[in-house]
Amino acid sequence: AAAVAMETDDAGNRLRFQLELEFVQCLANPNYLNFLAQRGYFKDKAFVNYLKYLLYWKEPEYAKYLKYPQCLHMLELLQYEHFRKELVNAQCAKFIDEQQILHWQHYSRKRMRLQQALAEQQQQNNTSGK
Repeated sequence: AAAVAMETDDAGNRLRFQLELEFVQCLANPNYLNFLAQRGYFKDKAFVNYLKYLLYWKEPEYAKYLKYPQCLHMLELLQYEHFRKELVNAQCAKFIDEQQILHWQHYSRKRMRLQQALAEQQQQNNTSGK
């Protein structure tokens, strides 16, 4: 009976982990944050406490599972009442969305330049080493 209870606990913990992982990553989407704000979730003290509880995702042993690390920045900002209130405004969500896109484009270009420079350096090393 104890083994069955432990197995059930493991399955429950795994499901909880998956649900919280998915929810935390949804916080990277400014349109979803706007949706939550417009429906009053950020005015609910229990929900705000839940957001505070989710800060454990910032710890490296949990953060390594995230595909969208910008969700951690949003989670941090959601700790502030002023930010939560501003999210009701669709223009605020649009601005955040645009900034995320600009950041991604800049990062992508910078990464491509670094990869090209590395490839050129390796090619020069190969030709000079012959």
